[in-house]
Amino acid sequence: MAVIQTQNVAKQYNGQYVLKGISLTIEPGQIIGYIGPNGAGKSTTIKILSGILDEFEGEASVLGMDVRKQALDIKQYIGYIPENAALYEVLTPMEYLRFAGRLYGMGENDILHKSTELLRLFKLSENAEQRMNGFSKGMKQKVLLISGLMHNPQIIFLDEPLSGLDANAVILVKEILLQLKQSGKTIFYSSHIMDVVEKLSDRIIIINQGEIIADGSFEDLRKLGDTGSLEKIFTSLTGSTGHGSTAGEFIDILSH
Repeated sequence: MAVIQTQNVAKQYNGQYVLKGISLTIEPGQIIGYIGPNGAGKSTTIKILSGILDEFEGEASVLGMDVRKQALDIKQYIGYIPENAALYEVLTPMEYLRFAGRLYGMGENDILHKSTELLRLFKLSENAEQRMNGFSKGMKQKVLLISGLMHNPQIIFLDEPLSGLDANAVILVKEILLQLKQSGKTIFYSSHIMDVVEKLSDRIIIINQGEIIADGSFEDLRKLGDTGSLEKIFTSLTGSTGHGSTAGEFIDILSH
């Protein structure tokens, strides 16, 4: 059974459509790379599937549940890690994770154990009782990652999850995602870091101006666009070519 299903999902802001009829069927146990230029509709899609946005056209379901009618039920089974979230920065990581764990209905002992151990793995043990208003972006992102995964969700929605992370943390997160997939989790992953998407994803969906323009494995996409890297395929399919000449013009302006 499909774990994510959408049919002609469309969304508009101020009369302008940012999604123009997205239809998806996603089976369990895969990493789905969802990529596109800025403003293509990636974050909007994820917010709809996560039950954050309920005003849209078309139909969408997660684990067989309607995202409009059963958003709270769906949230028990999904993890959502955005690029920039409004953390309660006056809280410490332990306080914030306790708050998140309670929202997911976790027991107090389970929350304490997982918070302590997961903060340790992300090398934040010494910061566990410090207020987060002095944290770097990367430190806050690690807390967000833990809060979205600590309840062991079946489906994980990631919107630029590597933003601000140091190199070691990026490697760790990539390995975590691969092992989560191996355990049967479904990961819906949006990122601008093409090489990571290329290496991690079983299936890559490219969205441009609110429409899906390519959908398949990396090898499938190579048949549609450039035969090189995902970055070259992406620029070929989205029409974002000419970067070399633009960069040359940029340098020329700087030097005069």
